[in-house]
Amino acid sequence: MLLEMAHGTPGRRAASKPEGAAAALANAGKAACNRPLSAPQGRFGRREVIGEVPAVFPFETILNRFSDLTALVVGDVMLDRFVYGHVSRISPEAPAPVIKGAHVHELAGGAANVARNIASLGAGCCLVGVTGEDAGGAALSRRLAAEPLIRDCVVKAAEKVTTVKSRYVAQMHNTHLLRADWEDSEPLSAAAEAALLDTVESVLARCSVVILSDYDKGVLTPTVTRSVIEMARARGTLVVADPKGRDYYKYQGASLITPNMGELEAAVGHRVVQTEASVEAAAREMMERYGFPAVVVTRSEHGVTSIDGSEAAASFLAEGRRVIDVSGAGDTMVAGLALALAAGASLANAAKLANAASGIVVGKKGTATVTAAELRSVLLSRPVIEVQSKFTAAWEELAATAAEWREQGYVVGFTNGCFDILHPGHIALLRGARLHCDRLIVAINSDDSVRRLKGPDRPIQNEVARSTVLAALAFVDAVTIFDEDTPEALISRLLPDVLVKGADYAIEDVVGRDVVEAHGGRVVLVDLVPNSSTTGIVARARREARAPVQ
Repeated sequence: MLLEMAHGTPGRRAASKPEGAAAALANAGKAACNRPLSAPQGRFGRREVIGEVPAVFPFETILNRFSDLTALVVGDVMLDRFVYGHVSRISPEAPAPVIKGAHVHELAGGAANVARNIASLGAGCCLVGVTGEDAGGAALSRRLAAEPLIRDCVVKAAEKVTTVKSRYVAQMHNTHLLRADWEDSEPLSAAAEAALLDTVESVLARCSVVILSDYDKGVLTPTVTRSVIEMARARGTLVVADPKGRDYYKYQGASLITPNMGELEAAVGHRVVQTEASVEAAAREMMERYGFPAVVVTRSEHGVTSIDGSEAAASFLAEGRRVIDVSGAGDTMVAGLALALAAGASLANAAKLANAASGIVVGKKGTATVTAAELRSVLLSRPVIEVQSKFTAAWEELAATAAEWREQGYVVGFTNGCFDILHPGHIALLRGARLHCDRLIVAINSDDSVRRLKGPDRPIQNEVARSTVLAALAFVDAVTIFDEDTPEALISRLLPDVLVKGADYAIEDVVGRDVVEAHGGRVVLVDLVPNSSTTGIVARARREARAPVQ
């Protein structure tokens, strides 16, 4: 069982209910969260001590369970604003770069980014926090309204200033030049505390896990933190705390705490060397001092280390292969960790999944999120899983993926063909195409399209078989089908950076060349393997079939 709280009886509300303003705030909080939550509580059961029952579920099962979960996120919500622009000169007024603004991108940040990651992983989320009645709060509400899996239960408080973090970024190299913060870190008033706790109490029954996302902006006061933990404990609901500040006693009773190295040092009161032995020793000291059942330490480029009382420490190296932006990576980590635990994973497996999630998200621009499909591609190696995640029938979905890849700084390539019987010539074309891009989209002619082009006896393999074989290739990132005789309409929709065909074409004859070059792309011709074609293979097979048996 979880440890008893030092300050009171489990389940008892620690905050009184002031009249007047408190009642108005409480009603506002309940009204903001009037939509029903989608997932039942505790469908897969809960463990009050992490690691009490060894989990045997594979990652596929854990990921599939996410859609049946609902998480409650309580904490400091904020608006992340990214001002992207070009830098080409230094100001004559001061030794500072001049950024010529290109566009502004606003995202839900802080605890709201944890909620975004919960939703992007396919789970439902109820988000509880406090904002001011100001422009930042209104912008945040608009961003949350665009997230169908997030229930906006944020309380508005007139005396509060919404936290807004504005980052100015040189777009060419994705370099952060400056961050300007507007914030109010004063602790919540008693009225706002009561309103927030009333909102938590009204939705907790439908939630499978609680995440406390503390950015030290005044929302997770000792009263709020202890009360939320007590309410969750009374229901046997897991509580994952992402801490900040120096008061770690307020998190007592949480199922798991997730400090980074700086927060671990603050908790134990001394420096911690970046070695596994030193981190584990400090984490166990933290567990002993504050009574935490389990700790997962996030160690930046050194990955994560998980420790609890029933199993040896487990460490996983950082998996970010291409670091573009670390903004919000910790939010992704705690979201993946909490969902995996709620779905039945062991602490070590949940830490591995969360580490993989943060490794994916640091390869994206801005305060980004990760999807279950992306996690599958990293965690699961079985070809059938990779094939399913690579095939996209809907052009709109594929266009969105291509746009996201470009936003992440990747060069998107495109090639097409019938690919009826895969042979060395096809492999040479695809491998050559991948050398000219970071992400390769392969479009194949539908069965009807092949019949119109090649005759009634083709294709030998149907479109499902052909797309499955192509998607299994490591250097192919996405596969789709087009029904027209040419892929011109699809190319116009995807706007690839590189269009690749075999060297048997002249560049001026390549379909889609004008579209690609018009938006700054290029056409590449790849050398072919001599005497290698599906038509030749089929003709030879038919001749041999008709030849008399000797």
